[in-house]
Amino acid sequence: MFALRRDLLASFVVFLVAIPLSLGIAVASGAPIAAGLIAAIVGGVVAGLLGGSPLQVSGPAAGLTVIVADLIQTYGWRATCTITLLGGLLQLGLGACRVARTALAVSPAVVHGMLAGVGVVLVLAQVHVVLGGTSRQSALHNLQELPRQLVHPRPHPALLGLLTIAVLVAWARMPRPERGPGAVLRWIPGPLPAIALATLTAWALDWHAPRVDLPSSLLSGWRAPVLPDGPLPGIVGAVVSVGLVAAVESLLCSVAIDRARPEGVPRADLDRELLGQGAANAASGLLGGLPIAGVIVRSTANLEAGARTRASTVLHGVWVLVLALSCGPVIEQVPLAALAALLVLLGAKMIDTARVRDLRHHREAPAYFATLGGVVALGLGEGVLLGIGVMAVMALRRLTRLSVRVERFDPGPDASALPARWHVVVEGTLTFLGVPKVTRVLQRIPAGTGVDLDLNVDFMDNAAFDAIHQWRLAHERQGGRVDIDEVHETWYERAVTGDMSPPRKSPPQARWWAPWANRRRRNETTTELDTPEVSPSALLLAGVREYHGRTARLVRPIMAELAFEQKPEHLFITCVDSRVVPNIITASGPGDLFINRNVGNLVPRHGSRMSDDSVAATVEYATRVLGIRTITVCGHSNCGAMAALLAGGTEIEHLTSLSRWLKHGNHSLARFLAAEQVPDESPLARLCQVNVMQQLDNLLTYPWIRDRVDAGELELVGLYLDLESAQVQILDRPAGVFVAVPDETPEESRGARARG
Repeated sequence: MFALRRDLLASFVVFLVAIPLSLGIAVASGAPIAAGLIAAIVGGVVAGLLGGSPLQVSGPAAGLTVIVADLIQTYGWRATCTITLLGGLLQLGLGACRVARTALAVSPAVVHGMLAGVGVVLVLAQVHVVLGGTSRQSALHNLQELPRQLVHPRPHPALLGLLTIAVLVAWARMPRPERGPGAVLRWIPGPLPAIALATLTAWALDWHAPRVDLPSSLLSGWRAPVLPDGPLPGIVGAVVSVGLVAAVESLLCSVAIDRARPEGVPRADLDRELLGQGAANAASGLLGGLPIAGVIVRSTANLEAGARTRASTVLHGVWVLVLALSCGPVIEQVPLAALAALLVLLGAKMIDTARVRDLRHHREAPAYFATLGGVVALGLGEGVLLGIGVMAVMALRRLTRLSVRVERFDPGPDASALPARWHVVVEGTLTFLGVPKVTRVLQRIPAGTGVDLDLNVDFMDNAAFDAIHQWRLAHERQGGRVDIDEVHETWYERAVTGDMSPPRKSPPQARWWAPWANRRRRNETTTELDTPEVSPSALLLAGVREYHGRTARLVRPIMAELAFEQKPEHLFITCVDSRVVPNIITASGPGDLFINRNVGNLVPRHGSRMSDDSVAATVEYATRVLGIRTITVCGHSNCGAMAALLAGGTEIEHLTSLSRWLKHGNHSLARFLAAEQVPDESPLARLCQVNVMQQLDNLLTYPWIRDRVDAGELELVGLYLDLESAQVQILDRPAGVFVAVPDETPEESRGARARG
């Protein structure tokens, strides 16, 4: 019963979001207004009942407006309904073949570029409607006519559009209290008051502006779909475009919602979801509705409103049906300019600039911009094909990318009798295309010298292996020595030994992050790292020498760039425990983390009687000088400091400085004792986690930190490292528990929610 109440509320919230969006998308597509409502009803009921993603809400999607508008202009509305029906049947076939996961293989750069291009086309088209004009046949024509439309707008539609945009922007920034009378505002979506106010204004002032034209009954003018009239390849392409674009958008939305689903909600079944989408599109096309897809805006609203089952999705479709049957005269008072203004903002949100930054980091931005420009200038299908082509060219280029570096190491004046050694690093994909580049470098190495050859390659073909192997044999025949170290995968070793089993990674004990005790050099002689009798200082110096020989040359360009200025964005406070290595567990490098380590990862409270200037100075410098944006407190299991707190400090009474320092942990101990104990949970593990929570609260006692957190300029994060499993968990502060690190970042999640 509790779940039903939550689903009932969520369904009404989604219904309020769906009505203006469905009407606006129908207007933008050039379809009958009723088509948007039919699609919303069918998407809610049919896709909600049959789909595999319980909390996903389906309906007319802004990402399909460009396709639908082009189809209506080319084939007419009734033929477009047939294409929608056939697209649904195509989705049913794909779902029956269980290929849903394959659809997600489309590069995100192409998908987001397509959505951004649709957003640009949508904005250019709907700006004309906002200004009282009509949109043209293409985005380029709309752009060409925009200056004239801006100079000669129609006053009433333009004012209604601006009023709608102003309300939407203000509503998004309006504070919504968690409790009290104002709490109801949290559940009212912005489009509802914006459209309502514009409608009341137009009605009260009797402004002349085009309004929604709704038939007396949803199916009063229904006629059976007709076959499209045109070349067969074009019709097949249209069906494939509708089916695949709607399928990919639905599956991407389903994955995003599945990652944020509450506990107890079953995981999404993507193949079943594709079957549900196919059935919904077939029904919508038959009844005269728009194409249907899973929509991130409505799905996110459903999730945030507290939905727990698919009942909320189905009920929202029922509410749309009830409204369409009983409130037709009210809907007909809605100005088209207000709906167009809503779509202008929606289209602008589809142009996700945060996504561009991520793609630039992975060097995939060219495919994004190629797809965007292609969709705007050529059309949706052509733009997507252009983006896929650019992505294919970039992939081929990466497959042939190869770098070869060579350095000579002289033994120095104290070892003048020793020969010089050469170090060669080959990185990338080593195929026959890279053989000339590699052999050119290797042949310049003098005969009789020692060579360290590092092969950091993800693939090596037979031509490359043969070239390197023959050079090695020739070099060793002339008195030289070649030591080959495969950093990534053992392609060379497998080819030499004839082992054709799948490639295996290099042994983990040879990696740089292994402890000294586990390290082994690759040659047959025992070195100082392997000798049990070696002193700790000699181990340290041996490690430095290995760093100079293997790592320094790799990090030298980075260190040179950072030599005169550091710009970290993260302050990382953790324990001095030797088993906790911040740069390993965060996969970070030089310049990323501003680190403070102390016993027990403690943060003395501001104004504490036992002040400690070390931690306070670190926090002060990080926030006030470096402009740190994130402060992380990282605890770990089996912490000795927390064990001492649990024991009452009796075991460390003889350590006066440590005993005095651990008094800063008394707040953590008190919080642990006051909390409800969880059965079968280790008290030490729980105290280690409670300590992280308390230190985050201690940070908020510093006034300048509190001000930055309240202003949204600083984020506090809690992490917990379980040493035994080597897994890191993140603190869910509202719930007060540590959970698994999510698959996507909050920025990615916000980027996904901005679509639709």
